[in-house]
Amino acid sequence: MTEEPRRKDSENGHPNSSMGCGHKDDKASLALSQIASFSHQAPSTPASKEVWKKGGRMFSILLAVHLALLACTLVSSGAFEKIAVHDYDVFFLLTVMMLIVIIWIIFYLAGTSRCPGAILCKDSHAGPIWLRGGLILFAIFSLVMDVFKIGYYSSFYSCLSAIKIIYPIVQAIFVVVQTYFLWVSAKDCIHVHLNVTRCGLMLTLTTNLAVWMSAVTDESVHKAHSKLKKNMTEEIFRWLLKVGMRSSSVEECNCNSQICQIFKNGYFWLYPFNIEYSLFASAMVYVMWKNVGRFIDHHSHHIERLKFRLFRRTFFVGIMLGLVVLVSGLGVLILYEVQVNSNTESSKKSQALTMYYIFNIVCLSLMSLVCIGGSVIYRFDKRDMDRHKNPTRTLDVALLMGAALGQYAISYYSIVAIVASTPRDAISALNLTYALLMIAQHTFQNIFIIEGLHRQPPKEDYKHDSHQKDLYGLTFVNINAVSLRVPDTGSTLAAGAASGTETVCPSDLVRSLTAPKKMNWRRKFLREISMFLLLSNVILWIMPAFGARPQFDNDTELNFYGDSMWPAIVDICLPFGIFYRMHAVASLLEVYIMS
Repeated sequence: MTEEPRRKDSENGHPNSSMGCGHKDDKASLALSQIASFSHQAPSTPASKEVWKKGGRMFSILLAVHLALLACTLVSSGAFEKIAVHDYDVFFLLTVMMLIVIIWIIFYLAGTSRCPGAILCKDSHAGPIWLRGGLILFAIFSLVMDVFKIGYYSSFYSCLSAIKIIYPIVQAIFVVVQTYFLWVSAKDCIHVHLNVTRCGLMLTLTTNLAVWMSAVTDESVHKAHSKLKKNMTEEIFRWLLKVGMRSSSVEECNCNSQICQIFKNGYFWLYPFNIEYSLFASAMVYVMWKNVGRFIDHHSHHIERLKFRLFRRTFFVGIMLGLVVLVSGLGVLILYEVQVNSNTESSKKSQALTMYYIFNIVCLSLMSLVCIGGSVIYRFDKRDMDRHKNPTRTLDVALLMGAALGQYAISYYSIVAIVASTPRDAISALNLTYALLMIAQHTFQNIFIIEGLHRQPPKEDYKHDSHQKDLYGLTFVNINAVSLRVPDTGSTLAAGAASGTETVCPSDLVRSLTAPKKMNWRRKFLREISMFLLLSNVILWIMPAFGARPQFDNDTELNFYGDSMWPAIVDICLPFGIFYRMHAVASLLEVYIMS
């Protein structure tokens, strides 16, 4: 943010602005009172901050915690006990929450557009273009899922509650409004209605998490129902009926028509995209919440303008190897699903599991070695560590570390079951190797990504550009003209050196202008590594998200922990493991661009 926009904001931020800009809470009034001097002093001075930021944050956090616990209670209350909580009770709560969020978003957009002093600065790290692009992609698939849901519930609307049809309609409107809101406002550092904005953002975050919990429960129940048909106990069957459709309406609301089956299978296949949409939106809303009332001093450090050039200055080794892994993984997934779901023979099932484990062992081994190589390259990297405050990076690191715990838990449970079980066969050995490599790969990849996110972007290009602009102010330089206008004695540059400007010899300047810019070999290898890991994480997200459940197809853990405990462990931990892969894709894309 330059000085000119700040000065403009300070001149327009009068107390009698529209949308009640002159009747803010104490924190907003204090912030607006400092705008007049904002362009003449560092924005990080204590006088320009609100009185008690932690108090407003604490109140909004308490609101979010209570709403999240209420939603979690309603979603999971019918899991293991006979409690009179219906699925349409959950839909009613989610519908009310989404309607309130829609109203608040409209209020936010209208208020900030009509109040000139509402947004003094923007966080350049928040809401990068590739993250917002991914959000739009998942939003499109979520809208298609809502269309399938409306068609499915409309097939037998006479025996269902009306809320089951209203819910997907409201959810579609919520997705559209929220996607637009995050696209235009993800970088905002708002300075009006601070407490109301914090509560509204926390309500939005909680609503997304509640929708995520409902979708994960519905999808997990559907997957468990299809995988455990033959080994299902009465308790699990009652749980499935309770969370999905009530037992009293099963016979009345059978989905017998072909179009009804298409709608039902369609929206279940699209659940992974809706789950990722809710988590992406939650992460972006959290960064907005952290930026409420925040002043950013753009003079304290240089903000790099990173440009997204996917295939520039690469050897294509990482891309080609990653595409091979991606295509091979898709083939393995198709064969696995066909053999496991269409064959009842144990030999076919063992072949499918063997193929699945071998592919994952090879893929995880390559990824682990590549991550170790990337960490070694960082030891020779001359770029400085970025120690500036960055809420987006802090959230990325926390999500990577937290989401990895889900896969860690599944792997350690599998290791204990395999080691303690007898007899041991080839499948068990492969499963044990797969679990150990999963732990190692998550650990090495987290180290590589976190260190890459904390590195500053390369400064070579910036130095050349700064010399050219500071000394000459030229965009297109004629080399001959420069060599004529700059004397060899260097007297022309003496004034610049005296005033504090870094002195550059004319011969060095001309050499920097004429010589092609070469990328350091370390940066090239880091880009290849990042692209290979990105594509590998994509296939490792696709396989469990779209049906590959070796945890249920392999009977070792199921027999060791039982039909009740093991499905609960997988259904709780696996969604975090799936989210880890997609979040790693976004983080690796950022590491790729920063390299």
